Amino acid sequence: MGSPKTATESGQQRDPLIHRETAIMTSHKENSKHSAHQDLAPNRDMEGLVDVAIEQADTWLEVKETAPATKQLADMVHDPHGVEFTFSFVDRVARPEDNKVAAEEFAKIASPFKRTDPAPEFLGLIDTILVTAGSIAAPILPNVVMPIARKYLRSTVGHLVLDAGSETLDAMLDDAREKGFTLNLNLLGEAVLGEAEAKRRLQQTIDLIRNPKVEYVSVKASSVVSQLNHWDFRGSVDRLKDRLRPLYREAKRAGQGRSGKPTFVNLDMEAYEDLDLTLELFTELFAEKEFLDLEVGIVLQAYLPDSFEALQRLTEFAKQRVAQGGAKIKVRLVKGANLSMERVDAEMHNWPQTPYLTKAEVDANYLRLIDWVLNPENAGVIRIGVASHNVYHVALAHKLAEQRGVAAQLDIEMLQGMAPAQASEVQKKTGNLILYTPVVRKEDFDVAVSYLVRRLEENGAKQNFLYALFTPEEDDDTGLTPMENQEERFRDAVADRWTTYHGPRRTQDRIQEAKDKVGATGGSIPGNFLNEPDTDPALAQNREWARSLLTPEADPGPAQSPLVTDPAEIDLVVQRALEAHNGAWGQKTGAERAELLDKVADSLANYRGRLISAAAFEADKTIAESDPEISEAIDMAHYYAESARQLDRHRGSTFTPYKVVVVTPPWNFPVAIPVGGVTAALAAGATVILKPAPQVLRIAEVFVEAMREAGVGEDLLQLVNADEDEAGKRLISHPDVESVILTGASETAQLFRSWDPRKVLNAETSGKNAIIVTPAADPDLAVEDIYQSAFGNAGQKCSAASLIITVGSMSKNKRFMNQLVDAVESIKVGRGTDISTYMNGIIEAPGEKLDRALRKLDKGEKWLVKPKQLDETGTLWSPGIRDNVQPGSWYHKNEAFGPVTGIMHAKDLDEAIEWQNSTGFALTGGIHTIDRDETAYWRERVEVGNAYVERGITGAIVQRQSFGGWKGSSIGSGAKAGGPNYVAQQGVWTEGNIEELTSGTVEPHITQMLREFRGLGSPVLEDSDHEWLRRAAESDAHAMAVEFGVEHDKSAMVVESNVFRYKPLLEPLRVRVNADAKARDVLRLQLGAAVTGTELDISASEEVAAQFGELGKSFRVASDLVFAAEISKAANSRIRSLGESPDAFYEAAVDSNSKIFDQPVLPDGHRELLTMLLEQNIATTEHRFGYIHGLTP
Repeated sequence: MGSPKTATESGQQRDPLIHRETAIMTSHKENSKHSAHQDLAPNRDMEGLVDVAIEQADTWLEVKETAPATKQLADMVHDPHGVEFTFSFVDRVARPEDNKVAAEEFAKIASPFKRTDPAPEFLGLIDTILVTAGSIAAPILPNVVMPIARKYLRSTVGHLVLDAGSETLDAMLDDAREKGFTLNLNLLGEAVLGEAEAKRRLQQTIDLIRNPKVEYVSVKASSVVSQLNHWDFRGSVDRLKDRLRPLYREAKRAGQGRSGKPTFVNLDMEAYEDLDLTLELFTELFAEKEFLDLEVGIVLQAYLPDSFEALQRLTEFAKQRVAQGGAKIKVRLVKGANLSMERVDAEMHNWPQTPYLTKAEVDANYLRLIDWVLNPENAGVIRIGVASHNVYHVALAHKLAEQRGVAAQLDIEMLQGMAPAQASEVQKKTGNLILYTPVVRKEDFDVAVSYLVRRLEENGAKQNFLYALFTPEEDDDTGLTPMENQEERFRDAVADRWTTYHGPRRTQDRIQEAKDKVGATGGSIPGNFLNEPDTDPALAQNREWARSLLTPEADPGPAQSPLVTDPAEIDLVVQRALEAHNGAWGQKTGAERAELLDKVADSLANYRGRLISAAAFEADKTIAESDPEISEAIDMAHYYAESARQLDRHRGSTFTPYKVVVVTPPWNFPVAIPVGGVTAALAAGATVILKPAPQVLRIAEVFVEAMREAGVGEDLLQLVNADEDEAGKRLISHPDVESVILTGASETAQLFRSWDPRKVLNAETSGKNAIIVTPAADPDLAVEDIYQSAFGNAGQKCSAASLIITVGSMSKNKRFMNQLVDAVESIKVGRGTDISTYMNGIIEAPGEKLDRALRKLDKGEKWLVKPKQLDETGTLWSPGIRDNVQPGSWYHKNEAFGPVTGIMHAKDLDEAIEWQNSTGFALTGGIHTIDRDETAYWRERVEVGNAYVERGITGAIVQRQSFGGWKGSSIGSGAKAGGPNYVAQQGVWTEGNIEELTSGTVEPHITQMLREFRGLGSPVLEDSDHEWLRRAAESDAHAMAVEFGVEHDKSAMVVESNVFRYKPLLEPLRVRVNADAKARDVLRLQLGAAVTGTELDISASEEVAAQFGELGKSFRVASDLVFAAEISKAANSRIRSLGESPDAFYEAAVDSNSKIFDQPVLPDGHRELLTMLLEQNIATTEHRFGYIHGLTP
């Protein structure tokens, strides 16, 4: 992917997101809050000050920047490759602790021998020589060059992020005070993933406050409390108040040792999800008597349309506070600090973007806030900080305050180091100027990366004022310079400030949706699938809805379905299903079935609340886990509806659905997985018998009720609570049940197959999933993804991160290990019905494998975090981490399925990949690295069905990451759930009208094969066979060109790529030629192998090989007995049976978890080639802190 420029302060919208946003906003039907509010304008005196403000601003702009660092910043903006180079240097060279890794990255971005991007031009001759020489020498002398390179970077960007060392900081504070500046210090640090780091950051901030030279400090709520749970709004507010009280007490106390003026503490804000939380925290904490006399501050971000109502709320609070004898408050108005990550959040969840879509709207809203609050009525209760480098806005605020007689109400604020000449001029005119100043300890400089990324982005965003300031001579298409453009924008913003809408852009309301039964809201329509949005906990109405779902009144009670123990009852159930299929249902088209499934999706959406309640009370799942699962179930219904329509459109082969399909889902995903199986079978045209897991029977009853409301008849879908004994066995092995869909343990799949080895079984089974962490990884991001992937739903996911494999120096990376331990030890364990719970309990007391994983270490292992049993039932456990897991050990090879993960330490990436691939399973796997070469190397070697780069490895989303594995993680055709081939496997494909097959251009080597086939002659081949093979070759060419030979990304997201692709089989496809096989079919498979890259192992008995003449001489000779023995030892293999195979083959396949494909051989490449290919999804995070940089090769 490329790296389009993006604005972080408030800038322009990327085109792909504009299109996506339009679709989302249409589907969400924005309410009337987004209309203009002209009646709110208190006066119109601002218009009269526009020209005066421009005149004032122009005098400030006449002063040219002379600071070398500022000039270099300007040159970087001019350089088309400047921002990208600087970002790469900051993130890939300065951040890694390992000097060797940093040196390699240095060479990749700067060495003339290794770099792939153009050389930057902004550095100047001397700097270019130094950087080039350093990049060449770095790989040779990394421990010498890299400390120098990091020091160079600090000197380059040190004016933006200052040293937090006490002596250095004191000197800077003294210098600033002498020049008339106040520094607003924001202490940067490691990501707060656990309570130890949260408390450390709090103490460091308190230490700053205790410094008598420090006057002003900013602190974010999310920096002093870890793992905030936005569903638990009340609990989160209380946690924050408890944590922040000591800090504000210290601020009061600090004033007693100086002039009597306390240290001013500003409550900062970034993410939209923290807006309500921070406002509630602020108004509650500072209404307390203890802090009533303390002047305190809070930030509002003007790029949020919600900010106007928030300012009104804060102003009313300030009036009440002062009326009670309290001090004023201050509101620091900024444009917005988190735009890129808000875009990420919106696109990932299919939510509307919370900030305005345009810079013009942001500017208009900013001036509206200033206009509304700067007046004599408010001056006695609230001070305003106008924090902006747009000197037109600053000048207007200054003139407006003077005209209204409230100059003392206004502070002007700017960013440290961004435009020092203008800052000095503004300070001279307005008095004291406040500089927002990030500070970081010298040894922790790498943690400043995210801040620097935002600053670099906004410098490169053409709509932002700083870009215009740094590029005054460039003209745009209108002939205006950037600064002239800014003046026009300023005039427009003043004119539009009271007509620009305000109010939240996200208006999702689960309470109202439930009342109105609005159905699905994702916007899916026939031919255009869109994922269903999860519930947004940032919205108050949704949090209220969520709390109501966990009350005792919401408990759906015990299951009602009687236990079936009599096999005769099963016979009746199957007969009823068969009759239903043979009736009207079997005659319906795919389009007609799809119409019903779309209604099912809507009904499931209406049942979201009831299903979440059932999951909490019966399966002990938290709302954070179950809500996305409901969205997935809705997606399944919509997606498979589209698959049903596609069956109608397929040409050249005929699809006949299985008549009766049994769906046997697990308990860990009690809604999404069974709904997926049921809707896939219905989409294909089968009738369905659902046998739920006994632990979650009530949940199944609820979603079946939802399906009944949608029109799914009682004969079409039957829920059967069959026992695990004779009745259950009869159901699975019943001769009229043509197919079984299973999600469960590998042992269960093997048991089912042993009952009827020829039964079609498509099963997603176990996983032993690893995340590799290389020295090029961002340790904070890796830890966050690891603990969420390992311990979501208490690790009860077949996709859970059961292994962490560190590479090289990462095994000794103290920061990574400390952050991991801190995060895991801080996880709050509780019941799913407790909204404050992060990790719920396990479904039942540990079985043999999980008990061993939780209690017993193997040779060489140790507990990094020892799990503890927390209740008498054995279902509540604190999470655990085993360290030093050895390759080939029990834990390396066995799925635990619970709240425990293990760490392995590999010497290099090759060894890590080998260990990742050698578990016997191949479901999910991940890698954390920002090294593109490592990413490319890994994605071509990892053997998993779902691969993840720079993100968690759980939470697959329909279409984005269709789900399913290889090897021991899958039994059956290998089609992935939520993917393009899943529905089509629920039936038999036979040859249709060969004239209707789509054709492609045949490659020369295939044409040569066809010529050689003609040499075989009669009786092996007839003339008609040659035409059939030619058609097959043309169909293969088309299939490879449009489907199998290309990578697909249907979701087409900006911030994450989700590639779906096909790969050759890991082992040869075993082709068994039986006595009644056709030579044509053998040759057809050879054609397919030639285009897919899969090898064939063609065998036959001696007698059969002789029947095929010259062709038979190429067969490997093996008797049926020998071949059956081979199958039984060939783990996870695929066998293509030509003609009728004996029972012994099927029985042997059960032993080795192998699959025999015995359907007719087809000329249709879109169907036949699937037996030779593996499906794989690769999900890759394509951004760093919202900045699009692309890890996909």
